[in-house]
Amino acid sequence: MEQDRLPLAGIRALELGHIVAGPSGGLILADLGADVIKVEEPRSGDQARGMPNRGATFYAYNRNKRSLAVDLKTDQGREIFGQLVQSVDIVLDNYAPGVLDRLGIGYAWGSALNPRVIYCAVKGFLPGPYGDRPSLDELAQMMGGLAYMTGPAGQPLRAGASVIDIAAATYGIVGVLAALHAREQTGRGQQLQSGLFESTVFLLGQHVAQASLTGVSPVPMPARGMGSRLGWAVYRLFTTKDERQVFIAITSNSHWERFCKEFGMLDLWGDQALNTNAKRAANRERIVPRIQEIAGQHTSAELVERLERIRVPYAPLNNPLDLLEDHHLNEAGRLLEVRGADGQTVQVPALPVAGDGVQVGIRHDPPALGQHTAEILAELGYPADEITELIERRVVVEGGPTLFATGPSE
Repeated sequence: MEQDRLPLAGIRALELGHIVAGPSGGLILADLGADVIKVEEPRSGDQARGMPNRGATFYAYNRNKRSLAVDLKTDQGREIFGQLVQSVDIVLDNYAPGVLDRLGIGYAWGSALNPRVIYCAVKGFLPGPYGDRPSLDELAQMMGGLAYMTGPAGQPLRAGASVIDIAAATYGIVGVLAALHAREQTGRGQQLQSGLFESTVFLLGQHVAQASLTGVSPVPMPARGMGSRLGWAVYRLFTTKDERQVFIAITSNSHWERFCKEFGMLDLWGDQALNTNAKRAANRERIVPRIQEIAGQHTSAELVERLERIRVPYAPLNNPLDLLEDHHLNEAGRLLEVRGADGQTVQVPALPVAGDGVQVGIRHDPPALGQHTAEILAELGYPADEITELIERRVVVEGGPTLFATGPSE
């Protein structure tokens, strides 16, 4: 899609982000068409550049951005940042609490320069008794109840992705989009925050509501038995002949009928003791072994093909490597190809939205540290000799190293 047709074309943002939370929020803005300038510390840049996973985190969340490497601890660095703030719509950060104010570039300062600017901070906690406490994705999962609900009883377990960093950033961007709309009426920007802890609690909404209704904490999901809480007899993983696993979800009478007829379980289909979800749930010991026997007679591909044909919900158990070969993701263009400064090509997931106005692609590969420094300073009106002087004095860095670690991926 052409840049000027994307929904946020014409919006400019500064991202002071590192690792996942800030960069994933900036990515949403960038993929939707905003001009996102990634403001990085000149010596090391985004911490994701140096993580021991060969740059995977940086590749995943930093396409469609430009990199400006500037030392915000210097007067000239703050002057450059101030000129940028006067021309942008959004400042997004996930620095530790109070860092922007200590640098002298917080919201009060930015709003004085540009009353229309919107500041959004992704923090550990929203304002309150915990407001100044730093936090991290995994800490929020522990404190917010997600690890408790995910792991077996007595064995809390974090989710296998940085879901809270990404969720908090996404909710922050929802707030930013609302603030952009409000600015059309008021003419003024505002200061926003999103919190890792509160995002975790929000994701646990149904469990919190259940605790409120009953006065008892819900038991962790693994202790419930898959599907048992919903009265579904068949809602679980089954192992196939080729030692793969497929999740089968029979959640309606029509699913049950089609499954029984397709796989020769007519005796169970005709049994009046199994003609409702509730009855089937009470007779799992009769049903589950029969389906496991059927699964064990098929390869994963064979079982999936038959389930697809009869329109019974299913899901193969995939690992990340499997996803790179997924037919749907590849055919629909939901995997994007980015290239690092070293020429390495990496496939990364696209933004999970679709529509005529949000067919996003790659406008910029993930940038090298300071790759666009001179370009951005020139846009601000700095003459070439002054840009050269700033580079020589290390106030800014132009086209610095990628700083990707070369050790084994994690």
